[in-house]
Amino acid sequence: MLSIAEISIRLALAAAFGAAIGLERERKDWTAGLRTHMMVCMGSSLIMMVSSFGFQDIINHPHVSLDPSRVAAQVVSGIGFIGAGTIMFLKPSTVLGLTTASGLWTVAAIGLATGGGMYYAASIATVFALFILWALQPLQKRVSRKYQQRFLTITIAADTNPSVIINTLTENKNAEYYNFTVSRNRKETVIELKLDSQANQQLMQIVEGLNTDPNVKKISWTH
Repeated sequence: MLSIAEISIRLALAAAFGAAIGLERERKDWTAGLRTHMMVCMGSSLIMMVSSFGFQDIINHPHVSLDPSRVAAQVVSGIGFIGAGTIMFLKPSTVLGLTTASGLWTVAAIGLATGGGMYYAASIATVFALFILWALQPLQKRVSRKYQQRFLTITIAADTNPSVIINTLTENKNAEYYNFTVSRNRKETVIELKLDSQANQQLMQIVEGLNTDPNVKKISWTH
């Protein structure tokens, strides 16, 4: 059975590990911040201790068969409930919160390791998690800007024939884009072009020309 001091150390370390990762998330004002990561990590640590040492009084009973790992295993699947709450689907091609969800899942694993007395594993996992979340972000942004799909949205007056704009976009064969969609309502018509990467020079020239078209109400770029 664990001593009071050992229980306190494991819970305190789990809270500290969770706080380290939570601070990085808090800095960017994400939904799951400092307190959420601390609670998940410390709670996982407590569950691990309960799973490993909470049934010592009956585990040696001749008619009782227990698997201490089963309680801890439920954390791995159960944490998905919290992680799912941090994921937001803004539109079919835009999903936010996956990094936060995976961070909570990792924090839960760190808590389980701390509760199991695997201090070195928990410590090095915390260091690696912080490195992934913070140090690799500039590299990720650089790569995503180069390969991330972009959307060009052109809003025109409802009484304007969209084929006029579409013909302008398609007449230059060197203007690269993946596909386009057209949606209309009583107030306006929206033409959305999907690009595989950054717009090339030919397409940018066409867009600049459309800025002077009186029928074009708005042109915007989104990721």
